[in-house]
Order: sequence, then structure tokens, then C-alpha cells
Amino acid sequence: MATEGQALRLVSLLENELVRRRGPIDRHNAYYRGEHPLKFASSEFRKFHGERYRDFSDNWTQVVADSPVERLTVTGFLASGETTADKDLWEVWQVNGLDADSQLGFLGAVTGARCFVLVWGDPDDPEMPVVTFEDASQSIVAYEPGSRRHRRAALKRWQDGNEDYATLYLPNEVWKFCRPLAKQDKSPQEADVDEELKRWTPRELVDEPNPQPNPMGVVPMVELPNKPMLVDEPISDIAGTVAMQDAINLLWAQLFTASDYASFPQRVVLGAERPMLPKLNSAGEIVGKQPMDLDKFQIDRVAWITGKDARIAEWQAANLAAYTAIIEVAVGHLAAQTRTPQHYLIGKMANLSADSLLAAETGLVQRVDEKKLWFGQGLREVARLIALAKGQDAKARAMRSGRVLWADSESRSHAQMADALLKLKQLGFPFEWLALRYGLTPTEVANVMALKAAELEADPATEITRQLMAGAPAAPGPPAGNEEDPEDESETEPAP
Repeated sequence: MATEGQALRLVSLLENELVRRRGPIDRHNAYYRGEHPLKFASSEFRKFHGERYRDFSDNWTQVVADSPVERLTVTGFLASGETTADKDLWEVWQVNGLDADSQLGFLGAVTGARCFVLVWGDPDDPEMPVVTFEDASQSIVAYEPGSRRHRRAALKRWQDGNEDYATLYLPNEVWKFCRPLAKQDKSPQEADVDEELKRWTPRELVDEPNPQPNPMGVVPMVELPNKPMLVDEPISDIAGTVAMQDAINLLWAQLFTASDYASFPQRVVLGAERPMLPKLNSAGEIVGKQPMDLDKFQIDRVAWITGKDARIAEWQAANLAAYTAIIEVAVGHLAAQTRTPQHYLIGKMANLSADSLLAAETGLVQRVDEKKLWFGQGLREVARLIALAKGQDAKARAMRSGRVLWADSESRSHAQMADALLKLKQLGFPFEWLALRYGLTPTEVANVMALKAAELEADPATEITRQLMAGAPAAPGPPAGNEEDPEDESETEPAP
């Protein structure tokens, strides 16, 4: 059992690492929301036009992040040695609303490089553990030295009102701390006070001890990494899109500027003096001259040109198509780099066949399958934690080598799917497996199997088949063969 000092040192260590990670997470989340500062522009362009385009972004990073998440759908859990999905685990998944919250968690992992899942018991319902997806900006897991899987501790830190809260999860105990929020604008004396206040102190809990025992015997938080590396941090899908997204935004800003200033022919008068108007005093006497407002010529569509050498020249309008062509190339590069189908980004589809669409989405399907592999390992551990929280040690051991069931990564029409499943049926695959392959959840498959059994039971042919299988004589029927009808009066005597 850890002492309070040891727990506080561990909280401080994990909090420092959490603060270090916060910068990239906030930046990538901002890019996902479309908050893109104007980059790559000259200082003059930024000076005159930066504020104008401050709130504009042609946000492709959101499409890149959303495209794999929409195909990540968990449909069940299968323990080792079992042939059907576990109903209890799926009930916990549904009761906790994880069919929806899992999408939030996967999106958080895609943008923030990782997300976390916390499993803990509910004192009001011991049979139903509480399972929540946690954001990478608030949670962190520490591993044993030299291991990427054996968890040593986990920390969840968040703010609520004027308080900072932290919960430290250890294999055998859980510590809960709090501290007041530090003021932003403070005097040196207040800074010294805040230095004392920002130290964590154990929370005073009425209904539970602090620390409290961890009956699960393991750290109850699991990390789901996105694009994990052997010796480095996992990678956000947004990280590789930032530079090209900045370039696309700048091209649009330059296009809009050119459209505003140079998209129409510009005419200029050469060899003529600017028209002047007499300047009068209060008595109506001419006291000087003042230049005429040239904007009046544009409004009145009247030109007053004097001078024997006066002539009119014209500047051609800017070719804006050059900008749009470059933007399209940039978006194509973004699609290739992130394995996002171009029809997701460009939006051009012209009579593409189903096979062509499947081929175009091959990169995205592989990208989704990679995420299923890494997220699946973490979710399998989550299923084991759920079993431990319910006191089902045998099921927890079976889930160590179990697997997570996912919906199909490919996007197919119903006709394509039905044709593929029919061919698999002809090869001998069982109906229940085909139903799962079709995309039904284990609960839906169980309902379909029950309806199918009831349908067969109501079929009269089922009873006859059952009797034949049991060896009972079948009901009498008409004689076989081409027997003559005894009532047929056309029968003739046989030849002698």
C-alpha cells in the first residue's frame, strides 16, 4: 500500500506529463473544429488581410478524421472458447451508452492520438459496472518500465467550479485529491499563496474511505492509442494534415483577394491631368481648386478626359482558375497522404461502378482495419475489466485471449452484400455467422435466430421431417408411379 507522500509524487509526475501532452492535443482539436490561423503568408499580406480571413477555413481535417470513425462500430465481444457473443458484456456496453460514446472516444483518439476507457463499480448497482470513455487531455496511464501493456498507475484530472480534482488509480487502491484553482491575474503576494494552495490534498469523502481499496486488483483504466510507435508517442491523424490545410487556406485567401481586386478589367487613363473643381468661399468666390472625387466617375459611369495626349489603357482580369486548380491538387495530396477516398474530398463522381468505388476506398478500409487492431486490443482488456468488476474471474481469464466484434469496414450496397453472403452460404458457412457478417449485432442475431426457429416450428413440413428423422411411418399418400385410374372407363382388354 502506497503512502500519501508516494501517491502525491506519482500524481505530480503524471500531471507534468499530462500538461506536456496538452499542447498538441488542443492544437489538433482546434484544427478539427476549423480554427486555423493564417500561415505561410508574407508579413504584408498578413498585415492587410490577416484579420479579414481570421475566421475563414476550408476545413478538410474534419473530413479526414471523421472518415474512419464512421466505420468503427463495435457489435459485441467473444470470449475464448465460445461460439456466440457474450450477452452480459454487451448488456454492460448498452446500459452505459457506449454504442454512442465509443464514437466520441474513437474520434478523440483519432484527433488527440489516444483516448482512455475507465471501468469502475457502481455502489448502487453492483451487477452493472460504470464504463466511460475519457479524453486524452484529462487522463494518462503509466506503464511498468520496459512494458507497453502492464499498467502501473493511472490518473484522471479535471476541473469543476473553482476546484481541481485528481483521482489516482493503483492496482490495489484509489486515491482522490483536490485543490483550489489558481488565479490568473495575481500579485506577488497572491502568487506565494497560490504556490501553497496548488498543492494537492486528499479529498474529504463522507460515504467512502480515502484511499479506498481496488477490488479488481489491476489499474482500471485502459489506453487506446492511435497509430502507436515502438519507441515514440502515438500519432494523431490530424498531425499529417496541418501543413497542407494551412496551404489550402492561404490559397483560398489569395483567391478571394484576387477576386476582390483583380477579377474585373481595370481601366487607367494615361496622359491626362486629374479633373479639378473650383473651390468656393462662403461668398461664392473662387478661392482655389480641388481634385474631383474619382469614385464619382465609377458611380455615374461618366469619364471626363482632357489633354491632347490622353488615352485609355486596360489591365486584364486575373485568371482565378489557376488558384482553383492548385487547390484541387492540394486537396488530392491531402487525400493520398491520409488514405481518404478522393470522392470524400473532391466530391466528383461520374458513373462509377460498385467495384470502382470499392477499389477507391481500399486505402480507407485498410486504415480502419489498422485502428480496429489497436483499439481492439484495448477494448478486449476493457471487457476483461468489466468481468473483474462483476466478480466473474473465469470470464475475465477467457477474455484475455478473446476478441472484439466489429461491423464490416467496407461500404457495400445491400445487393452486393446479399450476393456475397449467398455464395458463402453455398460454401457451407452457418446462418448465424452470415448474420454477424451482414452487420447485425449479437443481440439482433439472437432475435433473428429465435424468429427463424419459430417460423420453422410453424411450418407443417417441419413435423413430417421430424417424424421421418425419428423413424415413424409417414402419412399414407397416393401410390407412386403411373397407376391407371380405376374409374377410367376407357380401359381396354389386354390383347390375347
